[in-house]
Amino acid sequence: MSLVMLELTSEKNWEKLGKHILKFENDVVKLRQTIRHYAKQFRMGIVDQTRVTTAVSELFRNMYNYAGGGEVVIEKGIIEGKEALIITCIDSGPGIEDLELAMSDGYSTGMGMGYGLPGAKRLVDRFEIESKVNEGTIVRIMKWR
Repeated sequence: MSLVMLELTSEKNWEKLGKHILKFENDVVKLRQTIRHYAKQFRMGIVDQTRVTTAVSELFRNMYNYAGGGEVVIEKGIIEGKEALIITCIDSGPGIEDLELAMSDGYSTGMGMGYGLPGAKRLVDRFEIESKVNEGTIVRIMKWR
């Protein structure tokens, strides 16, 4: 697994599978089900389906709780020579002041247990994050097939 800060992978040959708005709390559940659908369609095993679904659940909950929602882009493409399901979460929230602290186990701003970002990172094959205070956060996760 790798953590890339400030420079997100950008590929033009990825196939966009969907673009969704997360605005309401029930969107968290609907989008999580959408990701599971794509993971199944991508022929991931049940364990990997559960991992990617759990990871996005954490990310979607953070987007809703801390940024008031955002946008989710679902793609597939080749990353490091492997087929990947790629989920990008984009918000215009307050941003993360200290990414290193936010990525440490047990860190919490008081609204959760502190497993969100580091937990999501452990569940996927690649994790990228970029955040600017008062501008927002972009998190991209990738799970190989």
